Amino acid sequence: MPRILIACLLLVVAWPMFAATPAEQQALKEKEAQAQQVVEALDAPLYNPFVERYVLDELKQLRVEQAATKHELIQQIVDREHKSVDRAVAYATDTVTYFFYLIAAATSVLVIVGWSSIREIKERVHTLADEEITKLIHEYEKRLETIEAQLQQKTLHIEENREEIELTQESQSLWLRAQQESSSANKIRIYDELLKLRPNDCEALTYKADAVLELDEPQWAANLCHQALIIDKENSHAFYQLACAYTAMQQFDEAIKYLSQAISRQESYREGLNDDPALTPLLEKQDIQEIINGL
Repeated sequence: MPRILIACLLLVVAWPMFAATPAEQQALKEKEAQAQQVVEALDAPLYNPFVERYVLDELKQLRVEQAATKHELIQQIVDREHKSVDRAVAYATDTVTYFFYLIAAATSVLVIVGWSSIREIKERVHTLADEEITKLIHEYEKRLETIEAQLQQKTLHIEENREEIELTQESQSLWLRAQQESSSANKIRIYDELLKLRPNDCEALTYKADAVLELDEPQWAANLCHQALIIDKENSHAFYQLACAYTAMQQFDEAIKYLSQAISRQESYREGLNDDPALTPLLEKQDIQEIINGL
């Protein structure tokens, strides 16, 4: 029956091609060629607006995989514990059985030899049996404690990963809000929330400095950039924001020093110098312009 259905579907899909005339088939081929040319002429992918959604979906999938891993780990540990208990019970049963065989053999020997101190032998055998069973119980208790410690460690690791994922999602949401916000004061509040989540986030510090510069607070912006450089000494964005801040304070020598360090770490800053209004007072000076061109 499934083969008949598949054959019917193939017939339905292929029927327009067989039913078309040669002219119609030629027209279909031309349309396919035109579509292929349009696709090959595309300069950029069409899925750029969905990058954020892709990141969030990946984070969600990571959380699902972490939960599945936790469930699988717990199931494996429970199965291992069951197997350990089964082996322990089987070993104890075999041990007791062997002791009973030993007692029967000893009793037979005593009956043959005529030794009447059976009670003493019985007590001794019970003592040995208790000692062996106690050793066995202690051994498996240690094994179960080891398994429990490993389980706690894995659980702690999974919990840390879950917290990190939640922190990343919250940070991503705040970054999106900051990109969509037009008010500098609102941007600063959002960057403060990011810094509460990650106090050592150099990127949040430098972007907050950029928003502070828009509020005409260059000294504040410079302090933020210096904090970022304490965390990351090679942060090129912090050097660039320092150049903008010292330009606003008309300390052009300091501005040139930090701008040169930013360009030495990231050459792309040189291309946008003339388009940044924060550096316009610096670039209007002819002698400084020559120095910048020679960096």
